[in-house]
Amino acid sequence: MSPFDITIAGEINLDLILYGLDEQMPLDRELLASDFRLTLGSSSAILAHNLAMLGVSVGFITQVGKDPLGEIALDRLRNAGVDISRTSVSSTGTQTGVTILLHHGVTRHILTYPGTMAEMTIADLDRDFLAGGKHFHISSLFLQKGLQPDLPALCRELKEKGLTLSLDTNDDPEDIWSAPLPELLEIVDVVLPNEDEARRMSGCDDVEAAVDWLAKRVPVVAVKCGRRGSIVQSGSNRWVVPPLPVEPIDTIGAGDSFNAGFLKGYIQKLPLEECAALGNTAAALSTLNPGGTESFRDPQRIRSFFANSSLTR
Repeated sequence: MSPFDITIAGEINLDLILYGLDEQMPLDRELLASDFRLTLGSSSAILAHNLAMLGVSVGFITQVGKDPLGEIALDRLRNAGVDISRTSVSSTGTQTGVTILLHHGVTRHILTYPGTMAEMTIADLDRDFLAGGKHFHISSLFLQKGLQPDLPALCRELKEKGLTLSLDTNDDPEDIWSAPLPELLEIVDVVLPNEDEARRMSGCDDVEAAVDWLAKRVPVVAVKCGRRGSIVQSGSNRWVVPPLPVEPIDTIGAGDSFNAGFLKGYIQKLPLEECAALGNTAAALSTLNPGGTESFRDPQRIRSFFANSSLTR
């Protein structure tokens, strides 16, 4: 028996979120936000947290600095029940990464100091620990500079041991979408981009063509389309799954929450349309509080929300 349902090797940081700022911000002025939140950030850590709160057993390997931000972030994962026993601490003095999000209503600026997320390498990973899952996931491919060169070999190794694999690249800050992405797309079982990422990595102008392009390379493609729900394709079979209608407070982390719901269904071998419905429901729940994990900190609220969702009955 595998000790974990899903293992993850990835980045961790806190999100510092300021609300109510004008999109055009003058220099050298004191600009006042209307609200502030400090939450668990980073795609990998948000996914690990929300999976655990959905009842999935998760083993997570990450690296932090010797600083309070890293300890606060790790505490959030411990409290959710994520196994972080293989966490390493930077030996170079690099601090834990941080993301500052400046909200301007429906748009936002995202400013990230990568910190330790760019330093972790294959040498920092306990590969037996990662192989102790049924499924392995990679997020934030282009932020994890230290891991990038060895990820294809690691994925092949884990696949040979019977694990299924998923990838959410997130954005490429350099907008190049190069190695190791093409090689990884030939290895993983599931790819989970949003529609803009799908278009950029495929070079296609519209999302439908991008999904077709990806489906020729990856067995399962699940594309997040925000207010329009999601598109799932396997081979020539495609499902367009409607969203769960809610009035969002904050969409930060909604994509990672979709991943949590989708992968929960995937490891349970549910039909792909049901996996996407679970993903849409998790994404909707995420938007009801600021930050990517705040809606997932109350187990009773999670159970009630999913039980009352017509998409997941």
